[in-house]
Amino acid sequence: MDARPDDAPAPGAPPVTQGIPKSVRWIGVASLMTDASGEMIYPLIPLFLTSVLGGSVAFVGIIEGFAESVASLIKLFSGRISDRVAQRKPLVVFGYGVTAVFRPMVALATSPWMVLFFRFADRVGKGIRGSPREAMITDATPKAIRGKAFGYHAAMDHVGAVVGPLMGFVLMVVWKLPLRSIFAWAAVPGVLAVFAVLMAKEAPKSAPKAKPPIDLTGYGPLYRYLIVLGVFTLGNASDAFLLLRAAQILHPGQVLGSVILADPTLLLLWAFHNFIKAVLGEKAGELSDKWGRKKSIGAGFIAYAITYLCFGFANAAWQVWALFAVYGLYYSLVEGAEKALVADLTPAHKRGAGFGWYNAVIGLLSLPASALFGYLYKFYGSTLAFEVAAGLAALSSILLFVLVKEPDPEVA
Repeated sequence: MDARPDDAPAPGAPPVTQGIPKSVRWIGVASLMTDASGEMIYPLIPLFLTSVLGGSVAFVGIIEGFAESVASLIKLFSGRISDRVAQRKPLVVFGYGVTAVFRPMVALATSPWMVLFFRFADRVGKGIRGSPREAMITDATPKAIRGKAFGYHAAMDHVGAVVGPLMGFVLMVVWKLPLRSIFAWAAVPGVLAVFAVLMAKEAPKSAPKAKPPIDLTGYGPLYRYLIVLGVFTLGNASDAFLLLRAAQILHPGQVLGSVILADPTLLLLWAFHNFIKAVLGEKAGELSDKWGRKKSIGAGFIAYAITYLCFGFANAAWQVWALFAVYGLYYSLVEGAEKALVADLTPAHKRGAGFGWYNAVIGLLSLPASALFGYLYKFYGSTLAFEVAAGLAALSSILLFVLVKEPDPEVA
């Protein structure tokens, strides 16, 4: 049976040295496949919208912000439901299944609004599986290696995000398939993800079913971290804007849609970015177990601020590649540590709901964040948009150390 958080060592006991539980590894494989499916088409969707369907840059921000908002808000309810039912796994399997069905349907879109609908359905699947999956990982993992487990899961996400763009590159350049055919091929790894998550065995919950309250008062210091996260999320617009900005730098003065359809370099750039995250993810998560969650997250916020500030002034191809590497460092430092911190700050019998609140804050602010960034980008230029995002990230790093107390390492 997989180890549970209640198996954490007593004070003074030697550190836990066991590896990541098998169930967490299977969940990681499912995430790898789902990310391969998503990332083989994600860098192409903004360009498909702007060049093939005639959408605007501002509409790209609306689609991505709306899609992520939907996913994050659904995670609030799916997490609470997973706390009440006997098993979390059925919700996780169903969520992966919804994504596997609707993601490739982007190939059928004939208008920007159809893309919005299919992205909405795709993100519904993400929302259904997200919080229960993260609670499953927490239930199966001792606290002493919680950061490592979430870092491993994030790294597997990013391995998929390396494989996906490379698959898209092969389909576009070697097989010379049109965009719609590439979108349809995303169904294959999506189906494999469903089979992988079916192999994961769910660990017993650490407490009986409970009905969590609908407010934050029962979550102790978690709400203070959610304030910090909210400020940061206001400046955390869709990565689609980074890809559009990269296209402008790589091909100044040219029409974005025609550039990317003729030059699939962005697929390789996106694969490189995710390679950095995959290489660093597990080790960065493990670092938060030793170094502390706040230090890891704060360092990640600073890396984000540097990336966005410099992107506003970048004008050469080498700078684009370097900044995407630093951006990968930000993800590696933050992803595993953030989820481990949420787990640390949430009572064991409310973990699904705790992850739900975490994702809900992101969801509520993702749409205005992307809409604001798109508005600034369109009417005031990319430099100001990136400067505002960088400033909010820097402010968040300060608030993190002022408002959030590092959790007690002896409390499971």
